Amino acid sequence: MTPDWPPSSPNLDLGPGKEFDIVRILLAEWGKAAQRIGDDAAVIDVPKGERLVVSTDTSVEGIHFTREWLNSFEIGYRATAASLSDLAAMAARPLGILIALTLPEGNNSEVRAIATGIREGASAVLCPIVGGDLSSGKDLSLTITALGSAVRPLSRYGAKVGQRVYVTGRLGGPAAAVRAWRAGHEPAEKDRARFASPVPRIEPAIGLATRGATSGIDISDGLIADVGHIAAASKVCIEIDAERIPRVAGVTAVQAAGAGEEYEIVVTAPEIDTRQFTEEFGLDLTEIGRVVAGTTGIALKQDGETIVSPSGFDHFRDK
Repeated sequence: MTPDWPPSSPNLDLGPGKEFDIVRILLAEWGKAAQRIGDDAAVIDVPKGERLVVSTDTSVEGIHFTREWLNSFEIGYRATAASLSDLAAMAARPLGILIALTLPEGNNSEVRAIATGIREGASAVLCPIVGGDLSSGKDLSLTITALGSAVRPLSRYGAKVGQRVYVTGRLGGPAAAVRAWRAGHEPAEKDRARFASPVPRIEPAIGLATRGATSGIDISDGLIADVGHIAAASKVCIEIDAERIPRVAGVTAVQAAGAGEEYEIVVTAPEIDTRQFTEEFGLDLTEIGRVVAGTTGIALKQDGETIVSPSGFDHFRDK
């Protein structure tokens, strides 16, 4: 006879073994944030009338972070937030995350700190942890698969000539922190916080979709690079006004245009009441450009002239 699903207990009991001892440590730290863990696969309920949205994001030691920059809690938190930001880019609400964790030989206190960071990153947007995988390896890495749903997911395809381009938040903080570290200095506290603790813009992105946004993306590789993906997918020309890019103190417009690891949201849409949006979500929304007729691509404008655009981050070029 098949038992009822879901089980009466949040997670299933696990068998013996060192690997499962580590899983038990993770589950102890995750507490009620972990749901239905212990089977070979997760079972996800998708709200009626909505579509499943799935994204996978990897954070690798030495590529996306170093231990000199982040503590173990922040490594777990940041990797989780970065993955969930992909759901925000598509105006999807989280249903769960799965974590594939590769651990070097280490102590249990580090595992607990990483687990706590994952839990806090997921809990910040009310997202349960529903499964994953565990292995050992030379370098620490976290691959997080985010599951969400939306009635009409945003896409990179959908920008239309005549629309405006909007971006949430203020840019440049994470890149300023990285520049400081690479120069051998401690970054400003606000810049470090923006790098270590990004916020997935789930609710603001859904709010933008309800206000008529037709295309969207989150800023991971840089504003110009990522808006370029919208232009390519939509087969349109997008002009960005450099001086209108919102940025933190001490960052130039060109630096902000190329700054990655932001996890803010860019959309194209008809006119949006930015003041009303900010009042509702407590988050700046700035019009920074237009979708125009012309050759497919992106142009960064300053004083009416096109200037050399920063290229953004590319994993297979920037090594």
